[in-house]
Parts: sequence; C-alpha cells; structure tokens
Amino acid sequence: MFFYIDWLYIILVLPAVLFATFTSARVSTTFRKYGAIPTRRGLTGADAARRILFANGIYDVRVEHIEGNLNDHYDPRARVIRLSTATYGNNSAAAVGVAAHEAGHAVQHAKNYVPLKLRNAIVPVTNIGSRLAIPLILVGILLSTLSAAFAYIAYIGVACFGLVTLFQLLTLPTEFNASKRALRALEGEAILDKNELKDSKRVLNAAAMTYVAALAVSFAQLLRFLLIVASSTRRRD
Repeated sequence: MFFYIDWLYIILVLPAVLFATFTSARVSTTFRKYGAIPTRRGLTGADAARRILFANGIYDVRVEHIEGNLNDHYDPRARVIRLSTATYGNNSAAAVGVAAHEAGHAVQHAKNYVPLKLRNAIVPVTNIGSRLAIPLILVGILLSTLSAAFAYIAYIGVACFGLVTLFQLLTLPTEFNASKRALRALEGEAILDKNELKDSKRVLNAAAMTYVAALAVSFAQLLRFLLIVASSTRRRD
C-alpha cells in the first residue's frame, strides 16, 4: 500500500494548528479561572453590555441570551449582541469582559470603524472564495496535465483562499480594538475595580490570541496551496 506524506502540511500548517488548539484551550481555562469569582459591584455581562451601549449613546442595539458557551457575538445586521449562558447572567470579571468586548464591536459599528467596515464588506466574497478555493485548485492541477494554461485555474483557487486570509488579517485590528474599547469602558464606567480589570484583561488577551492563531493557520494554508500549485506546474513544464 502506498502512503503519501504531506510534508508541506506537517511543516507549515500543523504547527499553526497546534498553536490554534493551544490558544482555544487557554481561553476556556482562563475563562473558567476568572469566571467563578463574582465582582464587587455584581453587574452581569448583560448589565455591562447595556451600560456601555448607553454610555456611547447607542439605544437601538438589543442584548439577548443564547444557548451555548463562549459563542458570544455582535450581529451588525440584526443590531443585537448575543451573549452565551456563561456570559449573559454571570457577574464575574471574565463574563463582564467578554460582554464588554461585544459591546465594543457595537460601538465600532456605530462609529463606522474602518477595519470593521472593510471586514464586513468582504464577507460575501470571502464566503464564495472559501467554497471555490479547493475545487478550483484541484481542477486546475488535474487539467494542467492537458495544458499548462489550465494552471491559472489553480492559481485563481489560491487567490480565492487568499480572501480568507485577508478576512483573518482584517479581523485582528477589529478584535484588538474592541477589547481596548471594552477595557476603557469598564474602567471609565467604574464597572470593574483595578484588580477585576486585570482579570478581565487576561481573559480578553487569551481570546485575542485565538484570532492570531486563526490568521497563522490561514496564512500557512495559503502558502501550502501556493507551493503545491507552483510545484505541480513546474513538473509539467
């Protein structure tokens, strides 16, 4: 039996995947650590999100509860912040920090924060690109056995995957800025004291690293696909 070893995946992608796995686990453990201690003021994640919204003059964004764990997000189309069970009614520094982060996204939206606008603008083409990338790469490589000109199809597939990487790149400033806004609001509105603010910052920093890891995985995959297509094309020249 013939076994194929994808050395490009092992060398380029696997380390990034392992890093992403580590950061994801770290978010869970950090949230559990700082999510079990009530804050001095006792405000819940939902309370904190609403207070930050109102402080920024935003009254048309709802704060809703959704089932799940750490699947909190802001939906700009529905104008709603959805907080998970672990966040919505939890009055820990971890929960308040996560809720404040999502409120930070709502503030970005209200203030037309450019990286957020760019990220939202490319979502449709990114979704299309993510679906077409691998089929185009495979078809292009297969057809290039008939003519080298078909290799351009594979390169178009690589470019489609590049849109995914671009989305991840634009996500970084958006997420870091939302956390910065969150911490500033939590301090400015006296929602957390200094020690609680440090705990909240630890949770948000751990969460931010998951986005760094996602970009690393996406970039590693992009480089892998590019090298595979280039190598396949050279062999047929």
